Amino acid sequence: MNTGSDEAAESESVAATTGDGAKTDPELGSRAPEFIKARRALHLSWQVGVFVVGLAVVVAGVIMLPLPGPGWLVIFGGMAIWATEFVWAQLVLRWTKRKVTEATQRALDPAVRRRNIILTSVGVVIIAVLVGIYVWKFGFEMPWKIKE
Repeated sequence: MNTGSDEAAESESVAATTGDGAKTDPELGSRAPEFIKARRALHLSWQVGVFVVGLAVVVAGVIMLPLPGPGWLVIFGGMAIWATEFVWAQLVLRWTKRKVTEATQRALDPAVRRRNIILTSVGVVIIAVLVGIYVWKFGFEMPWKIKE
């Protein structure tokens, strides 16, 4: 559960502020208060607490996947909780944000939007035709009440 040394964090923050002013990712490592990081036992307890709370949130999100509820949103919330303390979770969140941004940019491409609109329109027409055929043949009767 090594979260990195203070020296590495200081060098990363200096590197993040220098240069041509380009936006860089925030530094990796623990975001626990300094008085907690100063005491090893307290910091370890803090990490265990953050892990347990994050795990509970992620498990709740996984349970919500097949059930009604915002499953993926809750899972990413649990990852965000873990990312306050663990470098691996911070890296996973960075990767996820990058992939979501790339997907958003692709979805906003006019050719892709046009294709999606056409496919959706075709799908709606097909469903409307199928519903029309069903209503024409059986009326407004539910399928389990049809007697043939």
